[in-house]
Amino acid sequence: MKNNIRVERAIKNITQADLAEAIGVSRQTINTIESNRYVPSTVLALKIARVFGKPVEEIFTLDDED
Repeated sequence: MKNNIRVERAIKNITQADLAEAIGVSRQTINTIESNRYVPSTVLALKIARVFGKPVEEIFTLDDED
């Protein structure tokens, strides 16, 4: 699964730490999600989408292999 969290953070001018604090996880968790090493739970994906004010599908997309 791919994501555009890094782009969305840049648009909102927030750091990984800011996003992590807003959704109640560690900065390292945000880092691993951004680098596609960790697929977030549905709840976590929804929280991230809420911070950016966008539907989950605009933040996360499935790869052909998924």
